[in-house]
Amino acid sequence: MDNEKTQEKLKFFLKTGIVVLSILVLTVLGIRYLPAAISVSNSANTKKLPVYCVDEDENKVALSFDAAWGNEDTAEILEILALHNVNVTFFMTGGWIEKYPEDVKAIAAAGHDLGNHSENHKHMSQLSKEECKEEILKAHNKVKELTGMEMNLFRPPYGDYNNTLIETTNELGYHCIQWDVDSLDWKDYGIESIVNTVVNHKHLGNGSIILCHNGAKFTKDALESMIAGLQDKGYKIVPISQLIYTGDYYMDHEGRQFEKK
Repeated sequence: MDNEKTQEKLKFFLKTGIVVLSILVLTVLGIRYLPAAISVSNSANTKKLPVYCVDEDENKVALSFDAAWGNEDTAEILEILALHNVNVTFFMTGGWIEKYPEDVKAIAAAGHDLGNHSENHKHMSQLSKEECKEEILKAHNKVKELTGMEMNLFRPPYGDYNNTLIETTNELGYHCIQWDVDSLDWKDYGIESIVNTVVNHKHLGNGSIILCHNGAKFTKDALESMIAGLQDKGYKIVPISQLIYTGDYYMDHEGRQFEKK
């Protein structure tokens, strides 16, 4: 009888020991591998950013125009830019490209960047990856057919983006471009407002990307003073293609692009 009790106690202790040992092993494994799992999860959930501005030692800024709703001022804008020997970037929608093909050719002939602003000016964050590709490639192919040029700069309409869009642009060989200086020309506040907003903007600095629109009411009239104001501050105005890094780079949390060295 005593032997039976002893055997029962021994079995109990053995089972308990196995359970405790199992818990200890699982705990150790959890401590060892959980940080890695968390790291992978955080990496997967990291918000991807477009280029808002560039880490730049030289006094260079990029001027850009979104073209989506008209061309009444395009010829005059091109004349002013040529007069001051300034090259910029035009982001064009597919509809604008189709409606004003001669303007597209004139922009290219003048040495300006041709940028992609999507086919239909939709909120890109609301689209699937395939829909994003379609929006980008339709506009891309229209420009290629007109000019023979391959675009690689994309600005999302409304500045609206998400990780899906950034991944899509990267896969298509594009750079997704935002801005850190908004001229607010689209608000129609007047010539002086546009010039002051840009030239005295709190974010204006080396590597800034400036947003304007070719169809805003006062942009063409403010352009000459804007150029002069930027140049008086020592800035050289270049197209975005001459400002951003296209090789190895990384982004900080504000969307500033840094070259990997």
